[in-house]
Amino acid sequence: MNYTLHQLQVFVKVAQEQSITKAAEMLHLTQPAVSIQLKNFQNQFEIPLVEVIGRKLYLTDFGKEVVITAEKILNEAYELNNKARAHRGELVGRLKISIVSTGKYVMPYFLSGFLKQHEGVELSMDVTNKTKVIESLENNEVDFSLVSILPQYIDIENLELMQNKLYVVTSAQNTFKKRKYDNKILNTLPLIYRESGSGTRSVMEKYIRDNALNIHKKMELTSNEAVKQAVIAGLGCSIMPIIGLRNELYQNELQIIPVKGFPINTSWQLIWLRHKKFSHVATSFLNYIRSEKSKIIDDSFSWIEDF
Repeated sequence: MNYTLHQLQVFVKVAQEQSITKAAEMLHLTQPAVSIQLKNFQNQFEIPLVEVIGRKLYLTDFGKEVVITAEKILNEAYELNNKARAHRGELVGRLKISIVSTGKYVMPYFLSGFLKQHEGVELSMDVTNKTKVIESLENNEVDFSLVSILPQYIDIENLELMQNKLYVVTSAQNTFKKRKYDNKILNTLPLIYRESGSGTRSVMEKYIRDNALNIHKKMELTSNEAVKQAVIAGLGCSIMPIIGLRNELYQNELQIIPVKGFPINTSWQLIWLRHKKFSHVATSFLNYIRSEKSKIIDDSFSWIEDF
């Protein structure tokens, strides 16, 4: 046996993607380069690792066993490199975070400085809806999660990052003359909803229930970006976090409808399981956030006060 770590990496990626073309894209290699590495790796075994049926690539039973072993070897090599770098005084390891989809407008600013300071830290960040974010936290799959509504039935600790303000928004093509509308105007507007499981939708529905509003639900879309584009196109209005609307407001593609009781205020919260045994990387990140939070907000989010 004379395989290399690079061959193992290529084989594992081909197995994960079930495609040489997709593996090449993920590894930033050419397709012929991946094919050659896969062939060289296969030549070291008498039993086939993969088989092609039609145009689709499948792992053989032996190939599936080799993938498991290859992943263990690569993980051990990764840990060995980390230990060597740690002995040189570097902060190394993986930081795992799950965030709600609108959090993509927030979390990068709280990560940027930390990752620039510590080049040995690898980030794994899953952007999804609130339900899946909480599941990943409950299953102890991540170090931290970012939410705008605290979960009620999990034993957690939390750190408030910043305010989350939700406004009634519509296309800039529409005309609203009053300086302030009663919230009953929402009964006359075609509202676009986020999907079930979204934190924004939960806040929106709570406001509607608390104020006994009779809403006309126009449509339901599965991302904040999709809702935003539908509102810009004039398909309806929505209640949205201002954090993701900066460019569209300044470019006069969207406008805020001045409604009494708005903005709805919640908070962006960094949460983690109570009694979580943090890695050195996770502890360092939490300390960084606590010390730099105010500066990050002043530098990156002061524009929110314009609205």
